[in-house]
Amino acid sequence: MKLKGAQIFFECLKKEGVEVVFGFPGGAVLDLYHEMAAHDIRHILVRHEQGAAHMADGYARASGRVGVCLVTSGPGATNTVTGIATAYMDSIPMVIFTGQVPTPLIGDDAFQEVDIIGITRPCTKHSYLVRDVNDLARVIKEAFYLARTGRPGPVLVDLPKDVIQAQADFKYPQKVHLPGYRPTVEAHAGQVRKACELIARAKAPVIFAGGGIVISGSSEELTRLARLIQAPVTCSLLGLGGYPATAPAPEGGRRADPLWLGMPGMHGTYQANMALSHADLILAVGVRFDDRVTGKISTFAPKAKIVHVDIDPTSISKNIDVDIPIVGDCRNALLQFLEVFEKEPLPGLEDSRAAWLDQISRWEKEHPLTYSPSQELIKPQYVIEKLHEIAGENAIITTEVGQHQMWTAQFYKFDRPRTLLTSGGLGTMGFGFPAALGAQAAFPDRLVIDIAGDGSIQMNVQELCTAVCNNLPVKVVIINNTYLGLPRQWQEMFYNKNYTGSCIEGAPDFVKLAEAYGAVGLRAERPDQVEPVLRQGLSMAAPVFMDFLVAREENVYPIVPPGKSITEMLLTQL
Repeated sequence: MKLKGAQIFFECLKKEGVEVVFGFPGGAVLDLYHEMAAHDIRHILVRHEQGAAHMADGYARASGRVGVCLVTSGPGATNTVTGIATAYMDSIPMVIFTGQVPTPLIGDDAFQEVDIIGITRPCTKHSYLVRDVNDLARVIKEAFYLARTGRPGPVLVDLPKDVIQAQADFKYPQKVHLPGYRPTVEAHAGQVRKACELIARAKAPVIFAGGGIVISGSSEELTRLARLIQAPVTCSLLGLGGYPATAPAPEGGRRADPLWLGMPGMHGTYQANMALSHADLILAVGVRFDDRVTGKISTFAPKAKIVHVDIDPTSISKNIDVDIPIVGDCRNALLQFLEVFEKEPLPGLEDSRAAWLDQISRWEKEHPLTYSPSQELIKPQYVIEKLHEIAGENAIITTEVGQHQMWTAQFYKFDRPRTLLTSGGLGTMGFGFPAALGAQAAFPDRLVIDIAGDGSIQMNVQELCTAVCNNLPVKVVIINNTYLGLPRQWQEMFYNKNYTGSCIEGAPDFVKLAEAYGAVGLRAERPDQVEPVLRQGLSMAAPVFMDFLVAREENVYPIVPPGKSITEMLLTQL
């Protein structure tokens, strides 16, 4: 029996287990929207195609499944590019379906035609232009396979209008045959053994974990290994939650995990940066050694032998030369490390690690993460501390990009993977709110909170309509300082306080804006209002904007100035 391309499309999505599609219609994809009603797949109508891409991204980050978005040709496709690049930088599995003009018109500058394959080639894992309906099922199968395997990433499938109108026999492939694509999953046992020998000799080891821990589902293995070899752990921004920041306290409740260092790098903790700089061994798992972490590369970890585990061989020794490369899935490698050290426990571990752990404890006590409380002004760090206290460990937190993102990384204690969703590599303002909607679609019964700045929330604020219309009760905590916070901080510190372009006075009344969309708006202007507003907002079964008017010129500390070593931190307000 022959099916139209549009019918084949939805049959393929069902085979892949797709439950939600984020999209916006247009002429090139109307055949798909016409067919959509006949299939049990939820469609969430966005208000801007960039929102569709970020929602698919947030869905994928929160759930571990492939996120899917569907947009029309031309501007519909180009509006997704920022979201695609965001996902590509952070290795997020997505499939983006774009409409295209009919194949005979491709290259003729037809109405709403763009070469979206060429435009997105640098920021996708792979792209397909489907020219024959007989190839459609195979291409979709390959797209989902590529998106989720190896180092995950976004895959784009461009669908000409005549292809989705044409007919073909539907047969969904059982297997994928891509001769040039064979990601290495199993880590080399010999390399793991060499790394274990280095670990056994180390006096001052550090585990540096990144987003690969979250993607591979190996946070439990990472935690077991760290405790087994008594190595302190630092996680990159995308790795937060991969190792628990807190542990059960003997007297009840929770306390800081004794092996947890916090996040390293430009806005990392003092003890994390000092530990990396004085370590004699770094076991790096699922990280890219991003410039925000390393600071001045020539001075990074000068005393350390470096073992680097990553599924992407091109990431190893790309930025930092390593001593033992291990290509493979993070979980597979960590299981091999565990097997070695469980069979051959390190002798005298408590004595051999005592001096190193004592030194780290002294660093933490000398320069803890801190801020100056105020009775008159709301400090943004205080808002985030209270949010953590009230929201609980099961909440999913998204962020936009800026000061609030860094304060979240510093002061919100993440104990579980996939509870922080943030744009790391690309640093995309406007990401957090639509990403939160995607996460809420994946987990309707969980508390999902976007921590936003008053600048970044306005970049995709139109998606509040999407939240209201689709019953997605996301909560938004707006850290409102009427500035673009990080640009202003840099201008204060490095550009003689020339605040050109960073002051955004004249922003809307966020309470009224929320109400205009049919959501709830709340505001706190004094420190004593913070907790009541949070408790009220988080308890409501509706989308809520909570506007916190905070100290305008509060800065993020520590900060490593550009071009400096990560030991050259500025630690307090100047």
